[in-house]
Amino acid sequence: MSWHSGRLAAFDLETTGVELEHDRIVTAAVSIVGGGLPTESHDWLVDPEIEIPAGATAVHGITTEHARAHGRDAREAIEEVVALLAAHVRDGVPVVAFNARFDLTILDREARRHDVRPLVDRIGGAEALLVIDPLVIDKAADRYRRGKRTLTAVSEHYAVRLDAAHAADADAIAAARVAWRLGQRYAQLRDADLRTLHRWQVQWAAQQASSLQDYFLGQGRDERVEPAWPLVPAPVAPALAVAA
Repeated sequence: MSWHSGRLAAFDLETTGVELEHDRIVTAAVSIVGGGLPTESHDWLVDPEIEIPAGATAVHGITTEHARAHGRDAREAIEEVVALLAAHVRDGVPVVAFNARFDLTILDREARRHDVRPLVDRIGGAEALLVIDPLVIDKAADRYRRGKRTLTAVSEHYAVRLDAAHAADADAIAAARVAWRLGQRYAQLRDADLRTLHRWQVQWAAQQASSLQDYFLGQGRDERVEPAWPLVPAPVAPALAVAA
């Protein structure tokens, strides 16, 4: 059976912003779908312990006041999200995340911030990750298509229903539906085993980052584009100076 018709762990976050090393989780969703079995939906509203900027609230609709009043303790919620994903990855179920580099890195940093054992440490290292990223795959499969590559735009292109954009549960389900469409449409993807497809995405993501970096340089823009996928390595803390 092809991966696209098996069980998938659809994952999405809404956050306080887009800075990988500093921003926090506001909502999270993991939906276990496919394989001819009922969907298992899990979602969390989290107190991020910092102010939610107005710009982020405009995207996902969660205010600081609402998160503080109704959100879960961040450490407890992050432990539950990480534990659930780890259990499914260990069972060979891939994590489906649109722009996985962002969601998995934010989750990793939140785990470390709250002294939660990170996902990669629970599954045997980053090399044990199994990830399907419809954004990376779509860019590789249909490289020259014009237009935006947001989840909304990609869902529309593949005739996938997106019930409520920027709600974590809806975005997670839409990403899984796009992944299924990609597997349906492209035999090379459909016939690949998960390990091979994961390795391809590592290569494609690096190539896409390099291409975008070259474009920025051509525009005179001094911006670094992160090539690592699906997880940006955690920064190494500087060594402490030893007094003589």
